[in-house]
This record gives sequence, C-alpha cells and structure tokens, in this order.
Amino acid sequence: MRKVHLWAALSAFAFCSTLFADQVVLKNGDRLTGTITKSDDKILLIKTEFAGDVTVQWAAVQEISSTQPLHVALSNGKTVVGPVSTVDGNLAVTTAASGSVNVSKGEVTALRSDAEQTAYDKSLHPGLLQGWAGGANLGFALTAGNSETKSLAVAFTADRKTRTDEIALYENTVYATNDAGATPSTTANSNQAGARYSRNFTPRLFGYGGADFQTNALQDLNLRTVLGGGLGFHAIETDRTTLDFLVGPNYTRENYTTFYRNFAALTLGEELSRKLGASTLLTQKLYFFPDLSDTGQYRATFNFGSVTKLSKWLGWQNAFGDIYVTNPNPPNPAPGTARLKTNDIILTTGLNFSFTH
Repeated sequence: MRKVHLWAALSAFAFCSTLFADQVVLKNGDRLTGTITKSDDKILLIKTEFAGDVTVQWAAVQEISSTQPLHVALSNGKTVVGPVSTVDGNLAVTTAASGSVNVSKGEVTALRSDAEQTAYDKSLHPGLLQGWAGGANLGFALTAGNSETKSLAVAFTADRKTRTDEIALYENTVYATNDAGATPSTTANSNQAGARYSRNFTPRLFGYGGADFQTNALQDLNLRTVLGGGLGFHAIETDRTTLDFLVGPNYTRENYTTFYRNFAALTLGEELSRKLGASTLLTQKLYFFPDLSDTGQYRATFNFGSVTKLSKWLGWQNAFGDIYVTNPNPPNPAPGTARLKTNDIILTTGLNFSFTH
C-alpha cells in the first residue's frame, strides 16, 4: 500500500512539474519542457531540467506554451508582456492591461524572460565602464653571439560598442636594435595611438570624430597629430562581416626634427572585418589623406591583421601595416642630407591576450 501511495505522489509531482513548466512543440511532433529563456526570429533557447540549454530553429516551432510571463517584441516596435499560448497557429499573450492579445508568429521579432529583458534593457544604456572588449598583443625576439639584436612589438586595442554608438581605442609600438656595430643601432622606433567616437544616425548612416598620433624616430618624425571627423556608411553589417566607408575633413600637424607643417586634409577610409569559423577574425583598413592645400601631397595607410583564439583569453595575432607619405623630407634640405624614405612597413606576430568587461 505504501508503494502505491509513493508512486501516486511521484506521478502527481511529475504532472505538476509539467503543468507549471513552459512547453515548446516542434513541427515534427517533438516536445520540449522547461523554461523559455529567449528567442529571436531565428533561434529559440529553452532551459530544460536534464538536457540543459537547448536551442531550436524558430521556423521549426509549432506551438509555445509558457506559465511565466514573456516579453514579446513585435515587428511594429511594440512589446506585449504575459504568459503565452498558441491558438489556431497564432500566439496568444495574456496581458495584465489588455487581456489576451493575438499576434502571428511572423510578427514576433524576439521573446525574452523577465531576467533576459532586464539584461537587454541594461545593454541599451550601459555605463561608460561596461561593454568593453579588446586585447593586448606582445611579441619579442632576441639574438646573441655573431649577431646581437632585440625587437619588441606591443599593441593594445579596446572597443565599446552599443546599439547606438561606439568608442574605439588603439596603441601600438615597435622597437628594435642591432648592437653588433650597426649604424644606427636603433633599427625601428615607432609609436601609433588614437581614439574614435562614432554614433549611429540611422541603421546605415553614422557620424564620427577622432584623434590619431604617431611618432617615428627613424623618419625624424617627432609627432604627427591628426584631428578629424565626418560621416560613415555601414555598407555591410552582419554577425560575421562588417564593411564601413568613411569620409570627412581633418587637420594635420606634423613636427619633424628639422621642420614642421600644418595643413587641412581629407579623410577617405574603408574598414572591413570578417569572422572565419569560430576562432579567427580578419581585419583590414585602408585610408587615404589628400592634402587640400597641395593636391600633389598625400598620406596613405594600409593595415591588415588576424587573431586566432587558442583559448577564451589567449590567441595568436599577425599584423601588417604600411604608411606612405609622398614627401617626408624638409622643403629645402641641406646639401648632403640623406633623403628619408616614403614608406614605413611594420610586420608583427605574437601572442594576443583578450579581455571583456
């Protein structure tokens, strides 16, 4: 008799657990029971008791039934909140204010639980110290014996991107010496750093403003300062690929060892990023800066890089950069003065340490 009572109690408990759980019925007849966490118009995530988080294609969902309130975002920009059921192929949301609201599955752009909705709302208005992602790159080489050389390459990037704006920071340094009697003994000594703020006006159009700084001891460049801003266009913006075009004016000040110059210039730029698989990211940037006061003079920069994740925080990076200046030499060089080269090329590789906050 005790066994009968125990079996009845377990059956009742299992029935109640099913009764007070969310359910998702797929078009092939499969049924999932648990807690609906979130969904967009592609994937639905449900947390089950024994299988953990399970994702299913939104297009494969036939019916939804939730005992908990869900935040149902619609294509017209409105959101209705309440338990969800399926009636005649449509979703019926039992709201506290308007009663049952019927919406078609095609109108739904997102489903979120209370916890997911809270996290989503916070993501729309993060604090200045929240939402950062980036990494630091480090490469070092040393030789001794018949040759005595040292080289160090350090780079840092940080990016804070929200639905409406973006802050990007960067810095990179390359330093190398040859101590085996070479003249000059320093074979590379350049630094670059900058910051840019962008804000979306529409899903495609954005405005930006930024500052870039550069030094290069072997080119006798003490400091190049570029202050600029303008408009940009998101030509491609998907989960795997982004392509932006930028245009705007800038003010450039160059301080060389023997002379300096200030001029207004134009910024014409293109930036591309592409994810390859789950672990590799490719980035490419091409910029052209024609001098508006002397159309024969310009500066161009090209950068290409890749980062392959080895673990959650460790990766391997490769970076190539080329900076071209039509005339880095003083206007009236003294007789016998060595001519400076117009190109500076940097190729680095090493470890990448990533972070998020």
